[in-house]
Amino acid sequence: MTASTHLIRLKRPLLYVMASIYIIAGITHFIIPGAFAQIVPPQLPYPVALAYLSGVAEIALGVGLLHPRTRKLAAWGIIAMLIAIFPANIYMAVSDVTVTGVFGRTLDPSPAVRWGRLPFQGVLIVWAWWYTRPMPGE
Repeated sequence: MTASTHLIRLKRPLLYVMASIYIIAGITHFIIPGAFAQIVPPQLPYPVALAYLSGVAEIALGVGLLHPRTRKLAAWGIIAMLIAIFPANIYMAVSDVTVTGVFGRTLDPSPAVRWGRLPFQGVLIVWAWWYTRPMPGE
């Protein structure tokens, strides 16, 4: 089997992984909104409201991935969302943000993790882009 054939076989299972990640991440925005608000750049107003809004978007887009009729739109929505939240990742990296209140813990990622999140956004965007294309058998 070629690498392309392996990727095609993995496309559907990875869809469920991706959808689950976004749905679970979105739910956590409602469980610990203050933690997510801490990484909103201070130039933006209403950080808790933005945390809730991004949680709603993650849940809706994750669910949208699961339905063939909405999958392409949801994938493009995820790409747009990842671009929209990129400033929070930049802020976290350049400002050495420590996040408190994460299930009773404090998260103080290393500089490598903070800066590593930036190119990882590109990986997530490419992964979402994959689902703007038809699934095998659709």
